Amino acid sequence: MELNTSFIARAYNATREATAPQPGGQASAYLAGAGADFAATLRQSESVAVQAMTTGADPHAMVQALAQTELAVETAVTIRNKVVEAYQEILRMPV
Repeated sequence: MELNTSFIARAYNATREATAPQPGGQASAYLAGAGADFAATLRQSESVAVQAMTTGADPHAMVQALAQTELAVETAVTIRNKVVEAYQEILRMPV
């Protein structure tokens, strides 16, 4: 069986652009938004805690802000653990 190398090269060049990873995309936009929300939650909770400690603001607001922060950190840790687990599973795949 004889293969024409120019035909193979043209076929490769035609499909290379279609299979190239696209920068951006939905996943990166979602992760960027999630990261921004996480940072905003931490900043808001920190400001509420500082206000409650310095000016004697509503202690219930501080407890609620700390609960939101705890939930955000637990969610971030869970996502990180799933990503690490998926990466380790990929490394275990035979080549």
